[in-house]
Amino acid sequence: MSPPRSFLAGLVLALLPVAAHAATELQLWHSLDGANGALVARMADDFNASQSAYRVITIYKGPYAETINGGIAAYRAGEAPHILQVFEVGNGTMAAAIGAVKPVSEVLRAAGRAVEPDAFLPVIATNYLARDGHMLSLPFNISAMVMWINLDRFRRAGLDPDRLPETWPQLFDAARALKRTDPSACAFSTAWPTWAHIEQLSVWHDRPIATRSNGLDGFDAELVFNAPFQVRHLQNIVDLHRDGAFEYTGRTNRGEARFIAGECAIFLTSSSMYGSIAARGRFHWAMRPMPYYPDQAGAPQNAILGGGSLYVMQGKTEHEYAGVAEFLAFVLSFPQQALLYRNSGYMPVTRAAYEDARGAGFYERNPMLQIAVRSITNKEPTRNSAGLRLGNMLQIRDLWSEEIEAALDGSKTPQRALDDAVARGNAVLRLFQRRTAR
Repeated sequence: MSPPRSFLAGLVLALLPVAAHAATELQLWHSLDGANGALVARMADDFNASQSAYRVITIYKGPYAETINGGIAAYRAGEAPHILQVFEVGNGTMAAAIGAVKPVSEVLRAAGRAVEPDAFLPVIATNYLARDGHMLSLPFNISAMVMWINLDRFRRAGLDPDRLPETWPQLFDAARALKRTDPSACAFSTAWPTWAHIEQLSVWHDRPIATRSNGLDGFDAELVFNAPFQVRHLQNIVDLHRDGAFEYTGRTNRGEARFIAGECAIFLTSSSMYGSIAARGRFHWAMRPMPYYPDQAGAPQNAILGGGSLYVMQGKTEHEYAGVAEFLAFVLSFPQQALLYRNSGYMPVTRAAYEDARGAGFYERNPMLQIAVRSITNKEPTRNSAGLRLGNMLQIRDLWSEEIEAALDGSKTPQRALDDAVARGNAVLRLFQRRTAR
């Protein structure tokens, strides 16, 4: 027997509110794969399970450079995601993209969830401020460059694993000893060579990369890292490379796989490699701060941060922005901050989350995971160490890499290479400045 029409009508009416209140989807484009990408997906899943109005969809868009280029292209086509993860190198470009970016402070304030820059750890907030002093983007996966050491290789080379290098001269000596012991193996290498040997090197020793507080004070900054100190360091790396104790593993972080596989004994890269090495490393390893030159007064200073932040893109509805604000507030909550710093090598971004971690004794049990935080907060930042914001930084880094490569292959002296890196980079900065002034 067929059900009565009144029953069917009631069933349809009962189903209508469900369809009307279907969760609004919010897209988050990001560049984290592997263990770190799994954390982003879990964070979205936790947010989706915590409420029913919104559903965050995380989409991996490839390496950082591809994600920022894809996000800008999508905005121009009217198809931008709600949230775009951008690494620190892209901050200058995004800060100039006034029409494409909706300041995070504005999004949060409209939803009654305002957050002030002082809520974040020192140095972190200064990198993500808009011209009005409020937050332009939300610090997310924040890391620092650190030194990774294969303790098994050190033991085999007769080096004391309890007295690891702290200074650049000590690192150079260790690398040469490692090379003598095992000539066919990689002794020392770095990921992101411009980050290591220009940016972090300069800041860690309180030397300017560019004028105007490394670009934080304006797009009219000029590069100045071709000074005797930086030239001396590049000469040391060139000499080490000539001896076979330094191996160049490319412009990005692809060389990390060689350390994880046990091929390189000393490696400079982001603290964010922690999740991968913890899961896949088959040897004893340690994390230490970046080395410094002991003859430089005041060194080490403080590191500039790596990793990325979350930018909110323009062109969405008020309802969607309300959901974005809910998600951003969720990201800043203690449980989500703990998910990142306990599993990834990223650090808590707010003062409250960091104090919560310390109060819970997390860093006493996991002292290596505090190294990134201590590196960035080592001292009060100066005009040379508060951060870095240069336009078209992706293009500029490639130019710098070309010049480092020229020094390593002997086609240019370190002085000439850094002179050319500065001149070519300044030409790009002036072009960027003219375009943003229109």
